[in-house]
Amino acid sequence: MSPLTQGLIVLAVTLVLLLSGAPVAFALGALSIVFLVIFQGFDSLQVVAEMLYAGLNDFTLVSIPMFVMMGAAIGSSPAGKDLYEALDRWLYRLPAGLVLSNLGACAIFAALTGSSPACCAAIGKMGIPEMRKRGYPDEIATGSICAGGTLGILIPPSITFILYGIATETSIGRLFLAGVIPGVLLTGLFMLWTMIAIARRGFRSHAVDFRYSWKEKFQSLPKIAPFIAIIVGVMYVLYGGVATPSEAAGVGAALCVVFAAVIYRMWRLRDWWSILRDTMRESIMILTIIAAAVLFGYMLTSLYLTQTLAQAIADLHVNRWVLMALINVFLLVCGFFIPPAAIILMTSPILLPIIKTAGFDPVWFGVILTINMEIGLIHPPVGLNIYIVNSIAPDVPLMKVIRGTIPYVLCMMLAIVILSVFPEIATWLPDRLMGAAH
Repeated sequence: MSPLTQGLIVLAVTLVLLLSGAPVAFALGALSIVFLVIFQGFDSLQVVAEMLYAGLNDFTLVSIPMFVMMGAAIGSSPAGKDLYEALDRWLYRLPAGLVLSNLGACAIFAALTGSSPACCAAIGKMGIPEMRKRGYPDEIATGSICAGGTLGILIPPSITFILYGIATETSIGRLFLAGVIPGVLLTGLFMLWTMIAIARRGFRSHAVDFRYSWKEKFQSLPKIAPFIAIIVGVMYVLYGGVATPSEAAGVGAALCVVFAAVIYRMWRLRDWWSILRDTMRESIMILTIIAAAVLFGYMLTSLYLTQTLAQAIADLHVNRWVLMALINVFLLVCGFFIPPAAIILMTSPILLPIIKTAGFDPVWFGVILTINMEIGLIHPPVGLNIYIVNSIAPDVPLMKVIRGTIPYVLCMMLAIVILSVFPEIATWLPDRLMGAAH
């Protein structure tokens, strides 16, 4: 049987199993073992345990549970509510000020948690009811939170970048820096669209003569200032040469836990059990997917499927931007059905040789890939953020939530185009602070 036929069989069975709702890690692991046995015999099982161990035998992976704990500690506290209230007091005079406050809170919260679902739930629980109470259209109230939540996997620290860095052996520090300006760009595009949409409707959330005093504005800052300091501190120790990403993650997690306990009086055992339980559950899920994805990648390579695919794409002899467009379409389609972690770990080792051959920067491509994953988070059928928001506002029809996300999906596609025309938006900061990549 030719590698092409084997590849089509593997692709079809993998898609069917993943679309069936089976746990990603177990699906990938089982498929890898079954196909190795079918095509290479039972002797191939000798490498299964070794590959699973090799997938987890990387010190960089220590940063994952640390960043997850960082997000769990902040997500279990009222930090999201305080961020939202503080930004509302400073931005209320702008058109769509309340929505801008939510988007700004999502961007800052994203930098603290690195998790889109946590960001979406934390800001949405406070922001959506408040926006609807003040008369904002349901599709903007829900769509903006869905979109703002996606910033959790783009603005560093980002677990998505960690997974991509591990899968492609790309510097995680460079990836974190590469996500900063695109994250700000995307937040700006979200805000710009929201202001245009609200201005067209002539809507105001506050009375014309409503004012917050300077005292009220500054009273909102003390609770959120320590968490902003955490972001600055983690970035400083990471890029100041003080610590590795894993060590920086440990420092950030420890500070988040301490500040959550001190500022919000989270002393009860029940609070800590919830934080530790959520941290362990999500960390084990991600690490199990990583181990299974490494085994899956070994299976693809040993059957010469990745090499065949890469050669087939190289033989297309198309313009490199046509090639990149095809890759983007492929990632978008994957994002409609498969969770981001699985896509990154499954496709990155295959796509990396292709993009390098085409002359694209792997760090820049990491940002493009992540934005594609963001689109998948607010597009059905997986669309995790859509279902989180729908659970917060169950009386808003699901189709209305989906319609509200469409303009923000277009903003993300525009961001991909802008980054393709001006790749320096992603590469300038890491090159400036860490030197040009070799």
